[in-house]
Amino acid sequence: MRELSLHLLDLLQNSLEAGATHLDVSIEEDLTADRLIIEVRDNGRGMSPDMARRALNPFFTTRTTRHVGLGLPLLAAAAKRCEGELSVDSQPGSGTVVRATFRHSHIDRAPLGNMAGTLLAFLLGGDGRPPRLRYRHQVGDETFEFDSAAIEAEVGEVPLSYPPLRDWLHDYIAEGEAGLAAAGRASGPGGRGAGHEPGDAVYSAVGHKGGNDAKAQES
Repeated sequence: MRELSLHLLDLLQNSLEAGATHLDVSIEEDLTADRLIIEVRDNGRGMSPDMARRALNPFFTTRTTRHVGLGLPLLAAAAKRCEGELSVDSQPGSGTVVRATFRHSHIDRAPLGNMAGTLLAFLLGGDGRPPRLRYRHQVGDETFEFDSAAIEAEVGEVPLSYPPLRDWLHDYIAEGEAGLAAAGRASGPGGRGAGHEPGDAVYSAVGHKGGNDAKAQES
């Protein structure tokens, strides 16, 4: 059973290969309605409606627009197994929105998995400056939000791959996700609220170093 975070990484890579510079990821766990919704929205090249439909075919791929492979068909099958569905809304030049829904409590629904590892793999896995990634995960009334542009604004020229910052960023996301998991298991507050500001912690993570010093120590 493939973790949903791996499906998400596929979607993010598709967006990157489509030339996206801004991605919005939304995960909503509506425990009352028993629904899980995963949505990825990008500003990439987009696809024609016909190509968007064909993208759900496991034998369809294209080198000229976006790499699809088996990512979308596998996610569509995973959603269907859990009484959900997958939709692809796209227009050439207007980006793409991929939305997958699942019955939250379905026995065949895969766990979300290592979301911190997935987001960091995407942000740090490419060459050059990564695209802006905004991430929002909601469980009931609790929300964890992360914006890579806000982190970059805090640290200036220090790259996200600078080891102390990379480690802090992983822990920051992992702790936010753990808080949401606790909120889902209990009626009391457990998640990190949407108003959480990482500024002071980021400043501490980079060790008060200037951009040149941090770059020199990048591994």
